[in-house]
Amino acid sequence: MKLGFVTYQIGKDWDVAQIIEKCQSTGFQGVELRTTHAHGVEISLSKDERTAVRKQFEDSGIEIAGIGSTYDYHAIEESAVKESIAGTIETAQLAADLGCPGVKVRPNGLRTENGIAEEKTLEQIGLALGECGKAAADVGVQIRVEVHGRETKEPRRMRTIMDHADHDNVTFCWNSNFDEVGDDGTLQEAWDLLGRKIGLVHITELCKPEYPWSELFSRLNGIGYQGYTLAEIPASEDAERLMRYYRALWLAYQD
Repeated sequence: MKLGFVTYQIGKDWDVAQIIEKCQSTGFQGVELRTTHAHGVEISLSKDERTAVRKQFEDSGIEIAGIGSTYDYHAIEESAVKESIAGTIETAQLAADLGCPGVKVRPNGLRTENGIAEEKTLEQIGLALGECGKAAADVGVQIRVEVHGRETKEPRRMRTIMDHADHDNVTFCWNSNFDEVGDDGTLQEAWDLLGRKIGLVHITELCKPEYPWSELFSRLNGIGYQGYTLAEIPASEDAERLMRYYRALWLAYQD
């Protein structure tokens, strides 16, 4: 497994040069570039700008582990869903141009308050993901659907979404949600539903014992997972010190 971080919080104000420098100085191997942040790596970049960003990372030895988009597919309006699908496909092309292996997307809600059946929304999200997965496969980029959303992150709902997607190029981004820990204190039930289709892993506060981190890493090793575990953690006034401590704890969990 490899260690990286998500710019969602700790790196939201860093440009590309700062991201690379922080990774190099702390032993992090890669980064998921969350859209709308200071790094400026967006679908609006020109071909030459994309080439320059790719070279900057490749020359540094730091990897772009993924592009973290905010696209979701539960809207009532068909036009909004189509817009999200189109944006996802554009982001997959950006990822391909950057030599990046995947794009993170998310479910973000149900529409039961609008009188729409839960199953209908889960099907809509899944079918949209299948369309995205098919298009992204054509450019060699994986679609990673984050286990996300107050209602949709429930593992059985995520499994239903994935079944509707029905495409090998659509995988889960395991999100280390604390409420996926079962009454027995283990990840068994959630893992049975999601574990065979993991394409990426987000990890949070490794110091919190209420999440079975040792079990998670053991299960990931058990399936031969060699991808990124990406720290999604709050910003700090002493970010490099935090990152060094985080990496030390992450390494300890590998033993």
